[in-house]
Order: sequence, then structure tokens, then C-alpha cells
Amino acid sequence: MSQIKSQDDEPFGGDGDYESLPPHVSVTTHMTAGAVAGILEHTVMYPVDSVKTRMQSLQPDPNAQYRGVYEALKRIIRTEGVFRPLRGLNITMMGAGPAHALYFACYERLKRSLSDIIQSGGNSHLANGVAGSVATVLHDAVMNPAEVIKQRMQMYNSPYRGLWDCVQTITRTEGMGAFYRSYSTQLTMNIPFQAVHFITYELMQEQLNPHRHYHPGSHIVSGAAAGAVSAAITTPLDVCKTLLNTQENVALNSVNISGHLSGMANAFRTVYRLGGLAAFFKGVQARIIYQMPSTAIAWSVYEFFKYFLTKQQLESEARHRPM
Repeated sequence: MSQIKSQDDEPFGGDGDYESLPPHVSVTTHMTAGAVAGILEHTVMYPVDSVKTRMQSLQPDPNAQYRGVYEALKRIIRTEGVFRPLRGLNITMMGAGPAHALYFACYERLKRSLSDIIQSGGNSHLANGVAGSVATVLHDAVMNPAEVIKQRMQMYNSPYRGLWDCVQTITRTEGMGAFYRSYSTQLTMNIPFQAVHFITYELMQEQLNPHRHYHPGSHIVSGAAAGAVSAAITTPLDVCKTLLNTQENVALNSVNISGHLSGMANAFRTVYRLGGLAAFFKGVQARIIYQMPSTAIAWSVYEFFKYFLTKQQLESEARHRPM
């Protein structure tokens, strides 16, 4: 394939030099690539996410106590139907597209700006961490309501008939604030999660793909490593988030909490009262199994679409450029 010169006179050919993508690459390119990556990330591994939510239950029903991810999936399908692990997938897809579009567009723009300031355009891990943290604030603002609905519908014996019934019931009985009850906890979890995630990904890329070409294998391995490390570190906060999202009645009643639980500090105290330190790592295996392929999918799909869309853009510019 013939190589195409960008406006910066840098080659953009068969390998697709990621780091030398021209600075005029549109925000639309990042948003489109991010939206596709986000939807695939959340859908492909969704059944494992459903298992993770159930395994984080602090006072599970005897029929919803599982020894492992595979055993849980088999039992859910056998006793509740083949589509039960996919319940709540529709709201997740609706939220994941716009949330990840904002997330990746903000990350790319801010990473480039901060790297120019901190390291004269080089790869700054501080810039990567800060950019990922800021992007998370936008992502979670969109995704938090979807997470609340999704996790309510994933729980065993969920009382909701469907998506709209869940939205109406929560709004009527708990108010609109219920959709953001876990937002502060979500941010407290996701800001360090994403900072570690992006720093780990970029560190892995430095080792596996130092010239920053488009290289699917390196994106998959780097993404999986970033997901595993981040998931393991932030699981205690994820358990607290799940409790705030689901408002698990049996668990709250067992410690004489009436009404609705709110606030990260209250969630931490409640989790500890119900299960001690071990409770903060409930579902950690399922979370890592979910995050490793999910982040690998997200990064490989994102890098591919970013490469493909930018390549199409540069080819179009080359065709229309005066000879």
C-alpha cells in the first residue's frame, strides 16, 4: 500500500503510526471510535458483569449464592432462562455510546494539550493520568443513571418488568436523586481506576509498541493488563457502588437501616458491618474476568476505528489536494 503524507509530512501507511496521527484529526473521529468501542466493551462481556453484580450482593438469596463465574452463568441460564444474564443490556448500550464518545474525545484532547506543556509533546504519564481522570467525570455523568438501572435489573428476583418500569418505579419511590446516589462513589472509584488504567496501558505500549504503530496484538495485551490491574485495585469501591445502586433491602434491614442508604462513608461502614474486610472483595474474580477482555476489546476497537477513520480522512484529503 502506498503511504500517504499527513499535513505534518509524517507517513501514514500500512502500520498506521498512532502517535504521529496529525493534530487536526477531528473530535468526531475520536467520538465515533470511542462510541463503537464503548458499546462493544459493555456488550460482549455483559453476562459476566451480571454475575459480578450478583456476587457482590452482601446478603444474597440462598438461590443466588455462587462458587464461581462459570457455575453462576450455568445456574442462571438453567433456572431463569437463557436471556436472563442479558437483562439490562439495553440501557447499558444506550448509555455506553455517548459516555465513551465523550470519554475518549476528552482524553485524547487533554492528553495532547497536557503533554505539550509537561513534556514538550512527548508521552507524559502524568498527562495520561490527569486526562483519564477528567474524562471519567464526563463519562460517569452520562453512565451513572444507566448503571443504577442496569444493576437493579441484574439482581436476583429483580421486581422490575422492564427498563421503563424500572425508571418509573425508581423515580416515583426514590426521586430523581436516586440515579446519582452513587455518583460520588463512582467517581472516587473510577478516577483512580482510570488513572491507573491509562498509565498502565501507556506503559505497556512503551514496552510492546515503542514506535506506536497500529498493532492490534499490543493494544489487546496492553488493554487486558490495564483492565486487570485497575479492577483488582478498585474492587472495594465497586462493592460500595453496587450497594448504593441496588439498595439491597435484605442487607440494609439486617443492620437496621431504614430508608435509603446514601454517601460513600455510609456505604463503607455498612459493607464492613455486614461482612468485614472480606466483603470489600466480593466478586473480585468476576470483576477481573470481566474487565480484562472488556478493556482489551475497548482499546483494540478504539485504536482500529481511530486508525481507519483517520486513514480515510487523509486519503480523501490527498485525492482533493491540488497537484
